[in-house]
Amino acid sequence: MLITSYNPTELGDTLIAILRPDTADQKIETHQNVTRISDTATGETLGYNFFDVSKTLGALEVNGQVHLTATQVAQLNALLTANDFEADLVLDTTPKFVVGYVETATDHPKSDHLLVTKTQIGTDQPLQIVSGSPNMQADILVVVAKVGAMMPDGLIIWPGELRGVASNGMIVSGRELRLPNAPQRPGALILPADYQKVGEPFDFERAQTLFTA
Repeated sequence: MLITSYNPTELGDTLIAILRPDTADQKIETHQNVTRISDTATGETLGYNFFDVSKTLGALEVNGQVHLTATQVAQLNALLTANDFEADLVLDTTPKFVVGYVETATDHPKSDHLLVTKTQIGTDQPLQIVSGSPNMQADILVVVAKVGAMMPDGLIIWPGELRGVASNGMIVSGRELRLPNAPQRPGALILPADYQKVGEPFDFERAQTLFTA
C-alpha cells in the first residue's frame, strides 16, 4: 500500500507517505531530510515523511492526496537508498473508489442500526462491508471506497471491525465524497441502476452533476 499526501499550508514542503495503519508502539528514525516511522514490534515500515520534497520531485501543485507516477516513486526510492533506508515504496495504481452492487444487507448480530453487506465490486468474491447508512438495502448500486482509499477529509480506509464483525471498505455518501449539492445528512449514495458497470472506477467528473441545486 502506498498513500501519499501534500499539504504545504500546514506542513510546508513535506510529502507524507503511508504504507500501513498506525500502531501503538512506533520507532522514529531521521536521516537528513527523510523520517521513517516503523512498528517497533515487527520492524515494518508504517510510513515516511519526505522533507523539502520539491528538491527531489520538483514543485507539487497539489493540496491533498498525491497520485505519484512510476518515475516519482523511483525518485523517492532512490532518495531512501541514499539515506540508508530500504527502498520499499511500491506504486499502487489500482482504483480505490469503484462502483459496487449490494447483493445482501443483513442485520448486524450486535447492533440494531448496522447492516452487514455483501457488496460486489467486479472481483471473484464480494466484499463484506458493515454499513450504518439509514438507506442501506440490497439490490442497489453504490460507491465503494476500497481499502487504501483516502477520503476527501483525509480519512484512510483500512480493514477493520465494527462491533466484532469484519469490514473491508466503506460504502460512501455524496456528502463524504464532497460532491456538489449532495444532501448534508447520513445516507449512502445510491446510483441510478445504469450509471456505471460494477467494478468500474467511479467517475468523479460525471458525478459533479449528480445532484441539482
